[in-house]
Amino acid sequence: MGAPSGGTDDELTVLRARVAALEAQSAQHVPKREHHRLRSFLSALLVVIGCVLVPLGLVAAWTSDIVGDTDRYVQTVTPLASDPDVQAAVANRVTGAVMEHIDLPALLEGVAPEERPLAEKALGKLGGSLEGALSSFVHDRAQDVVASPAFETIWTDANRAIHTSLDRALTGDEDGAVKIETDSVTIDLAPVIERVKQRLVDSGLTVAANIPEVHTDFTVLRSDDIGKAKTGFALLQALGVWLPVIAVLCVAGGVLLAVHRRRALVAGALGFAVAALVLGIALTVFRTVYLNALPASVSPAAAGSVYDTLVRFLRTSVRVAAVLGVLIALAAWLSGPSRPAVLVRGLWHSGIQATRSTADRAGMRLGPVGGFVRRFRAWIVWILVAAAALAFVLWPHPTGWVVIGLTLALLLALAVTDFLADPEGAAGPEGPAGTTGPEGPAGTTGPAGATGTGPPGEDDRTAGPSRP
Repeated sequence: MGAPSGGTDDELTVLRARVAALEAQSAQHVPKREHHRLRSFLSALLVVIGCVLVPLGLVAAWTSDIVGDTDRYVQTVTPLASDPDVQAAVANRVTGAVMEHIDLPALLEGVAPEERPLAEKALGKLGGSLEGALSSFVHDRAQDVVASPAFETIWTDANRAIHTSLDRALTGDEDGAVKIETDSVTIDLAPVIERVKQRLVDSGLTVAANIPEVHTDFTVLRSDDIGKAKTGFALLQALGVWLPVIAVLCVAGGVLLAVHRRRALVAGALGFAVAALVLGIALTVFRTVYLNALPASVSPAAAGSVYDTLVRFLRTSVRVAAVLGVLIALAAWLSGPSRPAVLVRGLWHSGIQATRSTADRAGMRLGPVGGFVRRFRAWIVWILVAAAALAFVLWPHPTGWVVIGLTLALLLALAVTDFLADPEGAAGPEGPAGTTGPEGPAGTTGPAGATGTGPPGEDDRTAGPSRP
C-alpha cells in the first residue's frame, strides 16, 4: 500500500511544479501583452494620422504644383480658350460692353442728308428692333473673335499675368498688379474688345471706330473668403512637397510598428485609398456649393468649366492615390496565409509551371540562366518591385492609368522571372510551387509582386507550409 501512496505524492508534486511553471510563464507574458497593446495603439494612431493627412497632402501638392507654378497653371487653363461655355460667356460680356458705347443715332451720320429724316423716323419706331439686330451683329463678330486662334493667345497672356499677380497677392505680397479687394479674380477683356471693334469696322460698321478703349472684366474665380486665404495658401504652398511625404511616412511607420504588419499594411493602404476618395467627393460637393453661390451676372456653365479645369489634376491625384492604395492592399493580402490568397498564388504558379512544361516539351532549354535566376530569384523580385516604385515616383504627374500600366508591367516581369527560374529550384521545402528554399526570404512570387513574405509579423508566422 505504501508504494501507490508514494507514487501519488510524486505525481502530485510533478503537477504542482507544472502549474507553478505555467503561472510563471503566464506572468512573464503579461508585460509582453501590454507591450503589444502599446505598439498596436501607436501603430493605429500613426496610420490614422497618415490617412487624415492624405487629403491635405493632395491639396497641398496641387496648390504647390498648379497655383504656385505659373507655367503649370497656364498649361492647365489654356484649354479653356476653346471651351464653348467660356467662349459664349466672353462673347456675351464683350457684346454688352460694346453695345454700351455705341450711339445708335450716330449710325445715321453715314446716311445721305436727304434720307436722314426718314431714317430718324424709322429709327424712332424701330429703335428697339434695330438695337436687337445691332446687338446680334456685334455678338456674331465677338463670337468670331473668341473662336479664333488669336483669342487663345489673349487668354494665355491674360492668365499668365493674372496668375503672377494672384500668386503675390495670396502669399501676402501687395506689390502685384492685381489687387484682390473684393471677392473675385477677373480677366480684363480689353484686348478682345479691340479686336471686336476692328472686326466691326471691317464689316462696315465704321461707327465702332469711335468706341473708346473699354475695360471690362471676366470672372475667373469668385469666393467670399478669397481675401482670407493668404495664410492657408502660403502654408499649403510651403508644405506642398513635404505634407504628402509626411502622410506616407506616418502610414509606413504605423505598419512597421504594428504587431501584425500585413494586416496593418492592408488597413493602412485601404485607409489611404478611402481618404483620397473622400477628397474626391468633397470636390464634387464643393463644386455644387460654389456654383450655387455665384451671382446672376456670372455664367454658371463657364464657371463650372473653369472649376473643373482648375481641379482636373487634383482629381487625377485622387484617382492615383485611390488606385495605388487598393493595389498595395491587394498585394499585401495576396502575399498572406489566407486560404483564398494561397489559392490565387497556387493558380499563378500552376500557370507558370504549365507554360514551362510546354516550353520544355518544345525543346526550350534555359541553360545557365535558369540556375542564376533560381539562385537570386528573391533579390530579382525585390529589385523589380523597387524599380516599379521608383518609376512611379519619378514619373512626372502620373495618372491612374500609369499606376495600372506599371502594375501590369511588374506582373509581366514577375511572370518571366518565375518562368526563367530553373525547374529544379521549384522542388524546395514547400513543394514544386514553393519557395527558393534557403536562398532568400521565401521567394514565393505572387500576382501582385509579393514574395510570400510581406511585412514580417505574428500573423505571418502562422502561414507555415500552407503557402503554395
